[in-house]
Amino acid sequence: MKDKVVIVTGASSGIGKATAIRFAEAGAKLVIAARSIEKLKETESEIINLGTEVLLQSTDVANEEDCKRLIDGTVEKFGRIDVLINNAGISMRALLEEMDLSVIKNVMDINFWGAVYCSKFALPHLLKQKGSIVGVSSIAGYVGLPARCGYSASKFAMHGFLESVRTENLEKGLHVLIACPGFTASNIRNTALTADGSAQGKSPREEGKMMTAEEVGNYLFIAVKKRKQKIVLTTEGKLAVFLSKFFPKVIQKAVFNKMKKEPDSPLK
Repeated sequence: MKDKVVIVTGASSGIGKATAIRFAEAGAKLVIAARSIEKLKETESEIINLGTEVLLQSTDVANEEDCKRLIDGTVEKFGRIDVLINNAGISMRALLEEMDLSVIKNVMDINFWGAVYCSKFALPHLLKQKGSIVGVSSIAGYVGLPARCGYSASKFAMHGFLESVRTENLEKGLHVLIACPGFTASNIRNTALTADGSAQGKSPREEGKMMTAEEVGNYLFIAVKKRKQKIVLTTEGKLAVFLSKFFPKVIQKAVFNKMKKEPDSPLK
């Protein structure tokens, strides 16, 4: 990965930040994107200390023009793109019957359309390098999670989109990875949207017992190097994917009971 040009969206914290730093440790040139410039500057500083080049780009992936500027700025600075990591994302927790529809639209705009915009604009450059598109997804892209219908919908959509892009470019050398980390310690649950669109504010899960963002970043790095098509992390995640294929009613009941036990769960 030395001197490869790698774009990471949502790089201001969590999995995005950890992944960017992991690629920087290997000597890659980083382009880091997020809405929060101040937090991005912290990631930028850590990458600079590792001795590699970095470009910071203020980007709202829900905005098509922002995504185009991100790709154009990368090519202007480095002249190429080798890896695009679509990591920017947001979650939600509310029942469909109680939530404002704007919540689902917001989640889809960021999680799905953000990946579409960035991938579309980066594709010509990635094809030149026989590079990689990565979608940082979730077990929710395999199993519909109760009280997270918008989030699951966005991840199912991302899977279909990326699998189609992979097949379209099967003979052109493009690598497409769909990565499903499972529950990871990050701030995504703190910023998750509630029924009225406001941020949840606190996590309903025990963050300390989850896989760390740094562990996920390392798995992503290895999967890109090995050009894997899919990775599902954690034993719980692999079991959920397996059961959803062969015993759907079993996993539905198990997931319902698990989510119902969360503090302040909307499930009754």
